[in-house]
Amino acid sequence: MNPKKFFYLLMLFSGYLVCPVLNADFQSGLDAVKRGDFGAALNVWQPLAEEGIATAQYNLGLMYKSGQGVDKDNKLASEWFLLAAQQGFPAAQSGLALMYLNGDGVPQDYGRALKWYTLSAKQGDPDAQYNLGFMYDTGNGGVQDFKVALKWYTLAAEQGFALAEYNLGLMYKLGQGVDRDDETAVLWYRKAAEQGLASAQTNLGVMYAFGKGIKKDYVYAYMWGGLGASNGSENGRKLCDDFSQKMSPDQLFKAKGLARKCKEANYKDCY
Repeated sequence: MNPKKFFYLLMLFSGYLVCPVLNADFQSGLDAVKRGDFGAALNVWQPLAEEGIATAQYNLGLMYKSGQGVDKDNKLASEWFLLAAQQGFPAAQSGLALMYLNGDGVPQDYGRALKWYTLSAKQGDPDAQYNLGFMYDTGNGGVQDFKVALKWYTLAAEQGFALAEYNLGLMYKLGQGVDRDDETAVLWYRKAAEQGLASAQTNLGVMYAFGKGIKKDYVYAYMWGGLGASNGSENGRKLCDDFSQKMSPDQLFKAKGLARKCKEANYKDCY
């Protein structure tokens, strides 16, 4: 049930204010975004960005990256991200790193991606911590080091970043950068599963199915596999198909009922 999950940038307009005096002006841009009026937000943020306000520069970069209120332009997005990143704005550093990683608006450059992710991750940005962990985990850019990956995944996971929780579970399951520990793998899979991550829900179902790190239980294996399937996991569907042949009608009825309750509870406390 694999596999390492993708590079990630959470594209949110930032409400962080670098200067209290600008609160009213900047907030009016955020209010415009909430109304879906990106043109009004542009009119507010453009002058602030040109004055050197990092938050406005970053949000202007997001607008060009997503094509909201302006024509999509990755080159301009990277330029605005760079201006904010050079001022130490962590979200802009992370966004710029992703652009270097993918060659969006800038030449693809793994070294610069690593540099900007590292600067952002050291400031505690969970997106950057996860993506930095991913680079070290997969060796993207020639820097494979499971122990370093484990460090950055852990920091992001401790902030509740679901993909980091899931990949941390994989590392404990496979013994990459750490001694193999199925119980700890289950712990991290569960945290990600409770956030609705389909791959984590499926892998948690597999752990129940084979009694790895947790007591074997076909009912919960089917429940979590079914939840993963409902959220798009093909492996979750296969798990359910397999175990439906091994379970009694009563067990299947119970598993489906538990799955409904779990989903209604937003995947929390599904034991």
